[in-house]
Amino acid sequence: MPFALRKDRALITVSGPDAEHFLQNILTTDLDTLGNGEAKPGALLAPQGKILFDFLISRAGENAFRLECRAAISDDFVRRLILYKLRAKVEIAKLEQALVTLVWGMESIASQNDSTAVADRRFRDEPVTRSYADAAETGDIAAWQAFRTAHGIAESGADYVLGEAFPHDVLLDELGGVGFKKGCYIGQEVVSRMQHRGTARRRVLIVEGRLLLPVAGTELTVEGRPVGTLGSSAGTTGLAIARIDRVKAAMDVGQPILADDVPVTLTIPGWANFTFPQEAVSAEEA
Repeated sequence: MPFALRKDRALITVSGPDAEHFLQNILTTDLDTLGNGEAKPGALLAPQGKILFDFLISRAGENAFRLECRAAISDDFVRRLILYKLRAKVEIAKLEQALVTLVWGMESIASQNDSTAVADRRFRDEPVTRSYADAAETGDIAAWQAFRTAHGIAESGADYVLGEAFPHDVLLDELGGVGFKKGCYIGQEVVSRMQHRGTARRRVLIVEGRLLLPVAGTELTVEGRPVGTLGSSAGTTGLAIARIDRVKAAMDVGQPILADDVPVTLTIPGWANFTFPQEAVSAEEA
């Protein structure tokens, strides 16, 4: 079975009698729906609703949670959590030398005897298991990135810049990473407004190029006008965060969408529930 060891990830534990209440009040994820043995995505937002930190969260025992994030942002994430701690009875700690092993394509046999293994709930059509136990081999990280890209799963650093994207932009609303039925959390008012008004125009789309795709950060353009930005890619397949109204306008009239000089086709991930706008945006509105 395919697997990969990610050394660029970090683990933060939040434990104590107030751990769930503390996290429920600041994170986008609804912990009431988080079961044992599963990991869900989420974010800690700025009051203006943009993502400051993204992560996967799972239960790590009674009154304890595990937050997996990029190693590069982990120290800042810990400091921000401590800032919000106030008088809550919680312990916040970063685990040293944390490793994350990913297995995909079928249920991990090893996970049956691995108490740290959790199902990555971002993936719906093919199971993905994340394990936090020691691993002896590195596997194929390029194959993992290709798998993630093909399934339309965006991650900060590779696909978007923290502080610039809303949860809807990166499909956290579609992936179970935003609790719309729970109480308030930081940035909740902005996110709820976008949800109820249906105003989210920037979305993650899957990119297929006629040739090899250029580097992440390349603008997608229609007749020289930007419609989105390319994220990670694997060969001719990649991800982009794009204005779906502008993409629809180009598709309706047959205008080519380019990543540098590479013609591309943009599609919605098959598991997603959103659609392209029925009425394309006009040039004046864009």
